[in-house]
Amino acid sequence: MEGSEDFEALLQEAFEKEKRLKEGEVVPGKVLRVQDEFVLVDINFKAEGVVPLAEFERDADGNYQVAAGDELLVYIESLDGSDGYLQLSKTQADRLKIWDEVAEVYERGDIIEGRVVDKVRGGLVVDIGVKAFLPGSQIGLMPSRDLDSFVNQSIRCKIIKFNKRRGNVVLSRRSVLEAERSQMKEVTLSNLEEGQVVDGIVKNVTDYGVFIDLGGIDGLLHVTDISWGRAENPQRSFRVGDPIQVKVLKYDAEKQRVSLGLKQMGEDPWSSVYDKYPPGSIVEGKVVSITNYGAFISLEDGVEGLIHVSEMSWNKKLKHPNKILEPEQSVKAKVLELDPENKKISLGLKQLEPNPWEALVYKYPVGSELEGEVSNVTDFGIFVSVEDGIDGLVHISDLAWSGKSKSPGELYERGQKIKAKVLHIDVENEKFSLGVKQLSGDPWEKAEKQCSPGTRFTGKVIRLADFGAFVEVLPEVEGLVHISEISEEKVQDIRDYLQEGQEIEVEVTSFDPRERKLSLSMKSLKRRDRDKEMKKYLDSGDSLSSSLGDAFKKS
Repeated sequence: MEGSEDFEALLQEAFEKEKRLKEGEVVPGKVLRVQDEFVLVDINFKAEGVVPLAEFERDADGNYQVAAGDELLVYIESLDGSDGYLQLSKTQADRLKIWDEVAEVYERGDIIEGRVVDKVRGGLVVDIGVKAFLPGSQIGLMPSRDLDSFVNQSIRCKIIKFNKRRGNVVLSRRSVLEAERSQMKEVTLSNLEEGQVVDGIVKNVTDYGVFIDLGGIDGLLHVTDISWGRAENPQRSFRVGDPIQVKVLKYDAEKQRVSLGLKQMGEDPWSSVYDKYPPGSIVEGKVVSITNYGAFISLEDGVEGLIHVSEMSWNKKLKHPNKILEPEQSVKAKVLELDPENKKISLGLKQLEPNPWEALVYKYPVGSELEGEVSNVTDFGIFVSVEDGIDGLVHISDLAWSGKSKSPGELYERGQKIKAKVLHIDVENEKFSLGVKQLSGDPWEKAEKQCSPGTRFTGKVIRLADFGAFVEVLPEVEGLVHISEISEEKVQDIRDYLQEGQEIEVEVTSFDPRERKLSLSMKSLKRRDRDKEMKKYLDSGDSLSSSLGDAFKKS
């Protein structure tokens, strides 16, 4: 009876188990044997099941990796096989198992690794056992433009959205990188010091500098700290992702700002310019920039000198440096001045040639006469072309002995040939002084004998001023009739009495040839004439009253 009861119990257990099995479930099974196209599997059911042999992997020789006795999980596709076998699937069971594992990773918030298999619109497709979508915004810490470079790469991500029923999985690589960056940042900040040399990765390149990832924190390599030389656009020299070694210049722990330097990795070339380029030495460099005021010459990386336009040629008519130099041209020059503190070197090009001004002293000694062409007329004088590129100045005060009687423009014009006398040559300042009036004798020296006080002249009014009238009494000799010396009456407006060009009678009251001052009077002359008339009548013997009356009438 006992055996009968046990048998009935086993039958009942088997019945209950078979009753619980459903299509769409994953159950354990055992391989019974491998056939040509199918694998026979026992899942403890009244009937055996079959799995297509093609669902099993092959080795390098092409042999399927399955044998009798192997245990595996299978998916029940159908419990009512037409040929008496259950329809099972290993592939489907593996897939469902992976979905369960992915669900567990999502619930725990763990990191999962996958391989990028394709680039699609808006992001990447990643194989994590199932196909998942990685949006472009979640790929890295910074937006990436080159998504193709990720294909076939293994990456670590977090699952941020999961829907098994819809088969939808969304990943984020950025969240993993942010977490890693946060951990690295703490380590980096704890070790960071000013003056320290650190390794980094170029993270971003702008016009004003380069951002370097030092490990969880970014530092700025400003464009002025890239090279000792001329600052250029960093985008020409740096690429995102490049490794770089830099020096920490400044670190603000509170604001977590780091200033970096690349040029500081080497010695400042300006510290040794006195030894390399002493004043007076001849140097050679390349033209790196031309402006309207000069040309910058690169002597070495980080050291430039300026050839000012005035130091390019002895010819003062040179208007722009590009008439002599051009970019990238190699040129020799002479060091004129050094200012390492302000990083300035003054260079000269004309100093490599003989100074024509030094020869002028011998060719045109002071006092000699020359002939030239008027090259320019200004308010303060005229310029006379002496030699090619060398002009002499005849100042307005040296045009005529009479002073500013006329402006230079009234007397001379460009292209006019004139003679002049050499007055002075300043070689150092490159100034050549000429005189026209010096070609004739000084009329004031001659006038000294003719202009003694009391001398009477008939002169011409040259010009009028509020304080008096200038009268030419001798050629190129002018005197002043002060407004108080025009009439015994009080003169309010000199133009009520005199006009320019008018001839008048005047008398010399004082003469200073050294100061070239000649004082004239109309009033004293009238008084002198009146006194003479009075004396004449007194001497004639007429009655005093009659003489006096007539004299007063005449006055």
